[in-house]
Amino acid sequence: MKEINIGIESIGIYVPRTIQDYKYIGKESEIPEDVILNKFGIRQRHKALEDESVSDMAVKAALKALGDFNPQDLDLVVYCGSEYKDYYLFNLAAKVQEKIGAVNANAFEIHSLCSAGVYSLKILKSMMMADDDINNVLLVSSSKETDLINLQNTRSRFMFNFGDGAAGVLLRKGINKNIIKETYMITDGRFAEDVACYQVGNVSFSKKDSKQCSDIMLDVKNPQDMKEKLDPISLKNFLGVIDKSLEKSGYSKSEVDYIAPIFMKKSMLDGILQEYDLNEENSFILKDYGHCQSADAFISLVEGDNRGRLKDGDVTVMLGAGTGYTWAATTILWGENHK
Repeated sequence: MKEINIGIESIGIYVPRTIQDYKYIGKESEIPEDVILNKFGIRQRHKALEDESVSDMAVKAALKALGDFNPQDLDLVVYCGSEYKDYYLFNLAAKVQEKIGAVNANAFEIHSLCSAGVYSLKILKSMMMADDDINNVLLVSSSKETDLINLQNTRSRFMFNFGDGAAGVLLRKGINKNIIKETYMITDGRFAEDVACYQVGNVSFSKKDSKQCSDIMLDVKNPQDMKEKLDPISLKNFLGVIDKSLEKSGYSKSEVDYIAPIFMKKSMLDGILQEYDLNEENSFILKDYGHCQSADAFISLVEGDNRGRLKDGDVTVMLGAGTGYTWAATTILWGENHK
């Protein structure tokens, strides 16, 4: 049986114009500017306007990804971004489907926090290969989680790098371009309740104990405990998912050409790159974007391609991680005309 390629036809990214730089973050958090710039690894982040919704950004990224492609030819529109959306219990994928005119497409959502973008490629590739009626899919991620970050809350300081933005990805069956290979994920459920908006949800929400919007923020239950659990395993698990994704895709560690990471500290990314005998020219550091949830790795692909760091035939690994805690990697054979 001949293998059917599922490839990435195009990627569109959108970030708001408003910028909050490391000086702003330092002032608001009362953390020294050099710590924000060098240890946190962020020079600036983008901030959406108050009236700019998560779906607004998703639609803008989706339209960039589609370009001249007729949205009426889409079979699926899938949202894999932040669970903080326009409304609580709301189908954002359906909103995007309607706004872009994808009248023949179905719509649904995939959630795995910040690893969702990377892992969604596996899910959608499998669906497209299994179903003759699914040939063109739009995957969209969007995040406005800066709304949820209190820069005065030291417990949540590892999230001070969050930035707003969106990515749209057009997947097509039978193209020999940016071919999606194999994916691997690791989940460690010990972290399941470490990070959350604890005031929202059936555990704490009731009409008798309503919360103001200003109180509904991302928080960390026990930062020291989380750090003690996470530090010994994070690098190991990043390397583990990369290695397994490569192995499943039929590649060795020595064949990796580019890593498209989630936002992470430079020291962590350096450790990963060194493991594969790579350097910063074989990746893209998101210091001018911040952490845009599961859009990160797609932004890295676009920026790497724009800078000439990605070439035809490059073995490329997309890397994600989400609180909960999950680590995920998907291997892409980059470029066109692959046999």
